[in-house]
Amino acid sequence: MTAPRTDPTGTDGARLLDRRAEALIDDDAIDLHEGDWGSWGQTPEGADPGARGDLDRDGDQLDREERAALRRVAGLSTELEDVTEVEYRQLRLERVVLASVWEDNGQTTLEDAENSLRELAALAETAGSTVLDGVIQRRQKPDPATYLGSGKAAQLREIVAAEGADTVVCDGELGPSQRRALEDVVKVKVIDRTALILDIFAQHAKSKEGRAQVELAQLQYLLPRLRGWGESMSRQAGGRVAGGEGIGSRGPGETKIELDRRRINTRIARLRREITAMKTVRDTKRSSRRTHKVPSVAIVGYTNAGKSSLLNRLTGAGVLVQNQLFATLDTTVRRTESEDGRGYTLSDTVGFVKRLPHQLVEAFRSTLEEAADADVLLHVVDGSHPDPEGQVDAVHAVLAEIDEGSALKIPEVVAVNKADLADPEVLDRLRRAYPRVVVVSARTGDGVTELIEAVEAALPRPEILVDVLLPYDRGDLVARLHDEGEILTEEHTAEGTRLEAKVDPDLHGQLSGYAV
Repeated sequence: MTAPRTDPTGTDGARLLDRRAEALIDDDAIDLHEGDWGSWGQTPEGADPGARGDLDRDGDQLDREERAALRRVAGLSTELEDVTEVEYRQLRLERVVLASVWEDNGQTTLEDAENSLRELAALAETAGSTVLDGVIQRRQKPDPATYLGSGKAAQLREIVAAEGADTVVCDGELGPSQRRALEDVVKVKVIDRTALILDIFAQHAKSKEGRAQVELAQLQYLLPRLRGWGESMSRQAGGRVAGGEGIGSRGPGETKIELDRRRINTRIARLRREITAMKTVRDTKRSSRRTHKVPSVAIVGYTNAGKSSLLNRLTGAGVLVQNQLFATLDTTVRRTESEDGRGYTLSDTVGFVKRLPHQLVEAFRSTLEEAADADVLLHVVDGSHPDPEGQVDAVHAVLAEIDEGSALKIPEVVAVNKADLADPEVLDRLRRAYPRVVVVSARTGDGVTELIEAVEAALPRPEILVDVLLPYDRGDLVARLHDEGEILTEEHTAEGTRLEAKVDPDLHGQLSGYAV
């Protein structure tokens, strides 16, 4: 049995692992109290929390002050006479209690459940809340009525009352009936992991396309979860029929919930049209790069793995860097050059997470296709994370849903980031696990040179060898050879410019008349 963990701060942080053995013996819940969330994704002790953002490579980071303004909202009541009071309230988390079900079916361990709950705590803090407590319930599968089971739901109610919490966040996707039943027991607002992630996306989306994609995902999530508010469900027909004259005066008329559902469907259809139009603009930009044979590298990875930090280190893009999950959502594309002068683009994509809501995958499909159309995937992994292999599997699972898994066929370079914080044994394990692995630190710059070399080596290169003599009046072909081909030798003669180079098939066809 693993020895209990010691909490150096003297808080209740050791309680979680102290009770691991108890959970293996009986079905009691595991309490996770404030201060127990460990160092998952946090700044190491003694380090400056703003050190990464203050470096010149990260730019001015002007969005940080605006992000700080999204912090906590006080004054949300714990005791609710009617839980429907909060049904359509804006999702403003402040003091939350977490609840999770560890499905003890042999496929997941207690450590996996703990890591998932710590990730949920980081998500809740990113949304602007304070995590007070958390419980893990061991079951074969979630209870279809109250998710935790009636007994543990009643215990959760006692924890909520004792801690003065405003919200319960469940580490899973709740069905509409599960959410209502659990709210009836705990008497505070209940949300699930999906709603929490959608709320973070709504806070952090900046571009018009990003906001439209988030709204589409939220409406798709809300549609099956609409609920009526007593008498307001009925909406009587107006006009002459309301006085009893004519057809339509008998019956309640169209109910409010039906009206809401129809309006949501109309809005969803409109958002889909808008996103399709925006996708056309994105495809036009991609086609321009393809026409000019500009290779592209897509930076993918788990959220908070350091993708934006690495992009800033490689290109000086000035993208917002913050120690939060889903700090940046909008795609950023920057152009750079290889050592031999070949230009290529680096694009930062949205971060992934385990059990990423399918509504987000569908809504962000046009953005995620940036990865499917890339020539190389730069897969950033957090080497300091408790389960880096799980991060890689989660990213691959999302990529498999894009364009029938075509993204998984693209050459991949794995960059294990945060090497300055990672365990050397973990780094050695990751080096052996994947074919192209480079260990880097975007904070210190260690390994960045090796990473650039690995990425440039994976870029597609022309393969057809040509030996041509181009007249001096065909300087356009000479320029294309330098831009799109790989020059081996170049000689200026009386007849023209003689070049040996490797080119693509389309350029080879235009050079066939000048072959030596």
